[in-house]
Amino acid sequence: MGLFKRGPFGHILFVKKWLIRIFAALTHRRYRGFNELQIEGSEIIKSLPNSNVLFISNHQTYFADVVAMVHVFNASLSGRVDNIKNIGYIWNPKLNLYYVAAKETMQSGILPRIMSYAGAITVDRTWRCEGKDVQRNVNPNDTENIRIALEDGWVITFPQGTTKSFKPVRKGTAHIIKTYKPIVIPIVIDGFRRSFDKKGLRLKKKGILQSFIIKEPLQIDYENDTIEEIVEKVEFAIEQHPSFLKVIPVQIQEEVEQLNEQRRYSYKAD
Repeated sequence: MGLFKRGPFGHILFVKKWLIRIFAALTHRRYRGFNELQIEGSEIIKSLPNSNVLFISNHQTYFADVVAMVHVFNASLSGRVDNIKNIGYIWNPKLNLYYVAAKETMQSGILPRIMSYAGAITVDRTWRCEGKDVQRNVNPNDTENIRIALEDGWVITFPQGTTKSFKPVRKGTAHIIKTYKPIVIPIVIDGFRRSFDKKGLRLKKKGILQSFIIKEPLQIDYENDTIEEIVEKVEFAIEQHPSFLKVIPVQIQEEVEQLNEQRRYSYKAD
């Protein structure tokens, strides 16, 4: 790689590579050490083409979710299955990996601006700005930048556009899928909200089991599926469809019963 070779957005790839290496080194123990990242389905990553892949995921923190994906994707490409042991995988990171982020978030401080250089596609949110509800048209430059990123490599997006659970999936993601016809890979994460603060920069609690599930490509009929049908498929794929709300209380009850059972066995052993 030439020392001053640039990517499609003008970023010097040598600088980008070192930023990814440094951030990965600084954050590795957040997912393997202070907490434990449990990964499923990472063998799917290595089978994907080099470009036109769109990752869709639920969202729990501003930055920790994306950083975990950088770790998992690069570890998987280096031959590690469902683990991020031995951080040597980050020495030659995938440089054509991008993530969609709100422009106001990535301009909120020096650290987010530096992280933006490592692969952010910043967009103007059409429904929210500076903590207030707004209504504005989609910036055509934003969709064009996503097209450029898909042509060059992989793009991560959080289709709900918020870290709050069970919020509706934005139709913009469905339009991108229908227009550019990428391979769509769903990811479901959990435990990040308990591990980190809302921004995902400060470690809030140790010993949390974080889960990271990579699913098979989403089956989409790009020609015949409507925007509404694609939205619903995305909601089910990332387990954020309203119907999942009915399942959660049952899961919580089962977990409580399992914990109580473990305690009973523990008391008998004592």
